[in-house]
Amino acid sequence: MRIAFGRWTIIQVLILAALWPVGGCSDDDGSASTSAPSANIYSPANGCYAVESSSGFLGREAETGYGFSASAQTATPFFMKPSALGTYLLYDSDAGYLVSDGSMLRRVSELDSDVTTLIDGYQSNGEWDLQVSDRDRSRFRLRHRKSGLYLTRAGLGDVAQAAAIALQPRAGCAEFPEEKTYTEGRVKVTKFDDGAVFGFADAHSHILANFGFGGWGIFHGAPFHPLGVKHALPDCQKFHGSEGRKDLFGYGYDSNSSNVDLSLLVETLLRGRLPQFNHHTAGYPDFTEWPSGPFSSTHQVQYYKWLERAYLGGLRLVVQDAVSNQIICDLLGNGRIQPIRYSCNDMTAVERQLDEVYHMQDYIDAQEGGPGNGWFRIVTTPQAAREVILAGKMAVVLGIETSNVLDCPLTPPDGGPRCNEDSVRQRLEHVYERGVRAMFPVHKYDNAFSAGDGHKGFIELGNMIQTSNFSNFTTDCDESFAGGFDSGAMSFPGINMPRADYFAAPPLDLSHFYDNIIFTLGPLLDRLMQGPIPGEHLHCQAAGLTPLGEFLMQQMMSKGMIIEVDHMPRRSYKRAYEILEANDYPAAGTHGRDYNGRLYALGGISTSGFSNCRSATQAATVDDGFQSRLDTIRANGGYPGLGFGLDLNGFAGATGPRFGSRSGCGVPQTDPLSYPFTSYAGDVTFLQPKVGNRTLDFNTEGLVHIGLLPDQIEDVRRDGLSKKDLDPLFRSAEAYIRMWEKAEKRAAELRAR
Repeated sequence: MRIAFGRWTIIQVLILAALWPVGGCSDDDGSASTSAPSANIYSPANGCYAVESSSGFLGREAETGYGFSASAQTATPFFMKPSALGTYLLYDSDAGYLVSDGSMLRRVSELDSDVTTLIDGYQSNGEWDLQVSDRDRSRFRLRHRKSGLYLTRAGLGDVAQAAAIALQPRAGCAEFPEEKTYTEGRVKVTKFDDGAVFGFADAHSHILANFGFGGWGIFHGAPFHPLGVKHALPDCQKFHGSEGRKDLFGYGYDSNSSNVDLSLLVETLLRGRLPQFNHHTAGYPDFTEWPSGPFSSTHQVQYYKWLERAYLGGLRLVVQDAVSNQIICDLLGNGRIQPIRYSCNDMTAVERQLDEVYHMQDYIDAQEGGPGNGWFRIVTTPQAAREVILAGKMAVVLGIETSNVLDCPLTPPDGGPRCNEDSVRQRLEHVYERGVRAMFPVHKYDNAFSAGDGHKGFIELGNMIQTSNFSNFTTDCDESFAGGFDSGAMSFPGINMPRADYFAAPPLDLSHFYDNIIFTLGPLLDRLMQGPIPGEHLHCQAAGLTPLGEFLMQQMMSKGMIIEVDHMPRRSYKRAYEILEANDYPAAGTHGRDYNGRLYALGGISTSGFSNCRSATQAATVDDGFQSRLDTIRANGGYPGLGFGLDLNGFAGATGPRFGSRSGCGVPQTDPLSYPFTSYAGDVTFLQPKVGNRTLDFNTEGLVHIGLLPDQIEDVRRDGLSKKDLDPLFRSAEAYIRMWEKAEKRAAELRAR
C-alpha cells in the first residue's frame, strides 16, 4: 500500500537525515576533498555538473566513449535529468547521453526505450542510480540500472570497485528537451474568507489512458516518460500507421457520425487500415496536428507540463480514473491491427494505471528535488486532500471507470465462475488498499452489477460482442428524469431480443470474435443490417442493478468511497438513488447528471462547463447552464461549488474554438483572447503557449490540451462576468472534499450500526 501524503514529511526527514554528510570528506583514494556538495541524491536534479573522481574528471574520449582522463577545464558538463527519484540521465553538452554496454562507458545521441523497441518494461542503458558512497558519505556513486554494475575509474565494475564521485557545478550544459508551461510567477497559497480551500476541480479525468486499451498506441502518448518528452510524445506512426490510417477508433470517433456504416467498418477491419489519409503523425517537437483536444480523441492532452500549467491556473483537485475497454483492445490489438503491451482484460489495464500514477507522482517529485516536493499529490482521505491544497499543491484522487470493473463481467470468459459477494469484497478491498477512492459500478457494457449504460451506436454492437447476448432494450422507460446515455433510438434494432432473465445463458459465443471477424459476425449480418430505427424513439435498458450491484454499493458505502452514478442506465440509476437516500449517502455525477436536484440534497456533486461561444445577449456561464445549475444546487441545500468533469483522454472531446474555420459558433464572435493575462488568483502570469515548435492559439484551436484551461477561464472571465460569478468554480475543490467528508462520516455511522 502506498503511503499517503500526510506521512511523507516524516519519511522525508529520515531520508535526508540519513543522507546528510557527517565528518570529513575524502575521495576514493582516501585524500581529503572540501569541494564536494552534500550527498543528497535528489539535489542535483536538473542541474549542470562535472563528474569528478580521484582519477580526474569524466570527459569525452573519442566520439563514442567517456573516461576519467579530463581535467577540471576539459571535463564534460552533464545536465542531470531525473528519470525517477534518485535516478538520472546524464546529458552532455553536445546533446548526447552517457550510457554503458555493461563493460565500457559509451556515448549515444538517442536512447532506446519501451516505445522505440515495443518491449514492455525495456530498461534503457542510459539511466543511472545516484547513491551515497559507502566509503565517503559526502560523495556519490553511480549504479548503471541496466547492468546493475557501478561506475569505476576504468569503466564498470562491482560495488567494491565503485568510484566515489563528486558532482561539481558547471555551466555550458545543453538544454534537455522538455515542454514548458509558458508562465511567470509561482502559486501563492490562498483560501476563501470562510476558510474554504481555493481552487477548481476536474472530477473526471483520464491522465494515463495510454496504459488502457492494451497499453500501447491505440491511445497514443504518455503524460510522462522516464526518458523525457521525446519518448512520452513521439511520432505516432509506429502505432497509428502511415498517415494515421491504422487509427481506426480515432477516425470513427472524431468523424462525429451517428450513422454506422457497417460495410465500411468490416472492410476497414479486414484491411487493417483506412483507405485514405487520416491524420499527420508528427509528435514532439513538431506536433503538426496533435495534441488537439476538440478534434483528435486518440492523442494525449495531459502531458505533465501541460497539466502543471492548469495547476498554475487554479486546478487543485483531479480525479484520475483508470480506464480501458476490452472490446476496443480486442478489435485493434488482438485483431493485430495495432500493437498491445498486455492482456486486453480491463483490470489488467487498471492495475497498470495504478502503478503508473504513483510512478508519475515520483517522477514529478524527482523534477522538484525529492520525495514530497512535487505539486502532484495522490491523496486517500479528504483530510489529506484539504492539507495538500492548503499547501499550494494539487490533490489527486484515484478512481476506476471501466465496464468489467473488479473483473466481474456479465459473461465470464471460457465459462468461468461469476463474481459473488466474497470475490467482490476481496477485490474491492484490493483496489482500496491501492488507493482507489472513487469508482463507477458500471460503464458502457453489461456487467455482473448492472446493465450497461444504454449508449447506442457502436456500443450496442460492442455490448453484444462483450457479453455474447443480444441487446436488451425496451420502450417501457421512466421519463421522469432526463439525461444520461440510456435514451434515443437503437442503431442495430435487429440484434435487440429482450430477455426476462438478465443472467440467462447467452445464446451466442463471440468471445474470440477478433480471430475471424467475418466468420464470427457473418451469421448475424442480416440482423446487423436492419436499422437504424428512424426518429427519436426512446429505448432504454430492460434491466437495472443486480443484487450483486446493490451489494457493491453497500460495500463502497461502508468504506466511505465515492460512488459514481452517471453511467448507470435508467433502472439502475433510480434504484441507486433509493439506496443512497435510504442511507443519506452522497454520490458523484461527474457527467453532469443530478436527478432533478436530488444529488445535491444528499451532499453530492455534479459537474458543468462553459460554452465555447459568446452570446450576443448573455454571458457564457448563463448560456451553458452554469448559473442555472448553481441555482438548483442552492435550492436543494448543496454547497455552491461547481467544477469541471472534462473527461480528457476519455474520448469525450474538448471545448472548441470561437474563431476560425473550425468554429462552431453561429453568432459572430468578438474580443479574442490576448496574452499575457493574469490568473484568477492574481499570482501567475500566462504567456501564449507552445507545444514543441508549434505556437498555439486558443481562439482558433480551442482547448488543445489541459494546459489551456486557464486560457479558457480568462476568455470566459472577459465575457462580462464579475469575480463573484466565477467564485463557485474556484470553490469546486471544496465542494468535492465536503462530499467526500460526508461519505466518510456516513461510512463510520453505517459501520457502527
